[in-house]
Amino acid sequence: MKAFKLIGIAATLLATCNVYAQQTLINADAYIDVKRGKTIKNIAVLIDGNKIVEVGKQGKVKAEQGAKVIDLTGKTLVPGLMDMHVHLSSDAEDNFLAAKGNSIPRQTVKAVKNAKKTLMAGFTTVRNLGAKGYSVIGVRDGINAGEVVGPRIWAAGHSVSITGGHCDDNFSPPEAKSVAGGVANGPWAVRAKVRENIKYGANTIKVCATGGVFSKGTKVGIQQLTEEEMRAAVDEAHLRGLVAAAHAHGTGGIKAAIRAGVDSIEHCSFLDDEAIKLALKHGTFMSCDIYNTEYTLAFGAANGVPEENINKEKMVSKAQRDSFRKATKAGVKMVFGSDAAIYPHGDNGKQFSRMVKFGMTPTQALQAATINSAALLQQNDSLGQIKAGFLADIVAVDGNPIRNIDVMESVSFVMKDGIVYKQ
Repeated sequence: MKAFKLIGIAATLLATCNVYAQQTLINADAYIDVKRGKTIKNIAVLIDGNKIVEVGKQGKVKAEQGAKVIDLTGKTLVPGLMDMHVHLSSDAEDNFLAAKGNSIPRQTVKAVKNAKKTLMAGFTTVRNLGAKGYSVIGVRDGINAGEVVGPRIWAAGHSVSITGGHCDDNFSPPEAKSVAGGVANGPWAVRAKVRENIKYGANTIKVCATGGVFSKGTKVGIQQLTEEEMRAAVDEAHLRGLVAAAHAHGTGGIKAAIRAGVDSIEHCSFLDDEAIKLALKHGTFMSCDIYNTEYTLAFGAANGVPEENINKEKMVSKAQRDSFRKATKAGVKMVFGSDAAIYPHGDNGKQFSRMVKFGMTPTQALQAATINSAALLQQNDSLGQIKAGFLADIVAVDGNPIRNIDVMESVSFVMKDGIVYKQ
């Protein structure tokens, strides 16, 4: 009896190994070589496990016997998309003030839901820049363990901020004594807060350098953290091998964050020539969320967003798009960052057309969401291209996005890590 059990176990193990060893061959009309900005036709991509092993012409690429063949006739392949600024644990459609009472478990459930929606939209990698209670870190770990479905996540934990600044809890009354988890004052306190985030699993760091649109009592153009405090946060992040982002709308805060060595500027609403020159000099990436203003101005009031915040959005929107245009024209390194949660998750792809409308070529927009984002995350040897040796993160669309960027709003095929999640 024991012998039969052992044989059964061995057969199961062998079958499991065969499943994971099976190669996958994708045949498609074309793929986008995002690095060169070229469309390569009649393409075949061979995948073994979670990696791409060969890319070539159909009929030339040979798979092993028994390989799974995926026919994507009529489709164009694009590298898995990357969004460098999301907030998976909240929803734009919720009542703005009521949602601030959501518990950490409730926010975690939302993050599970939104992670799947994001992946189904073709975004196989995201950077979650701030969430309460390490909720998204827990979801990230669940995705990595295969327990829930979602993109590859770089999660910041709590956003580091000053008392009363953007990223603190300014909506609660004084007697509640409510303080956001990332609040710190002074360079050593900021450094300690970064260490605390890393202790509980953060694999990227975010600081709030200026006021923000969706906080109470802050001015978007005004600097919060001092340059010394930002330098402490960035230095600590870099010591631990992490990439640091700075929420920064105002010109002074943007410049201070760049001088402090931050890797990316988020929002970048009010740029002057000096700020652009600093970004070019330091190699700083910029992430400008230029689509979500449309959702806020159309639906914000109905969703309970206070008048103060709607007015700040009106003040920021045009300036931010002008800054995006200037930075793009100057050659600043740009990444795709949508601030999803300010508009509904899953609509991330709608930003592509706005990036083209406000100054990018379609190729530049695709590069922002692939090779540039991979470079920011220091993963440009494994993510952002359909290339041998890279992870098998591949999406497919109808038509050619270099000719019509609008097709990126409707992704029909999603593969992450060699696993098909949507076809």
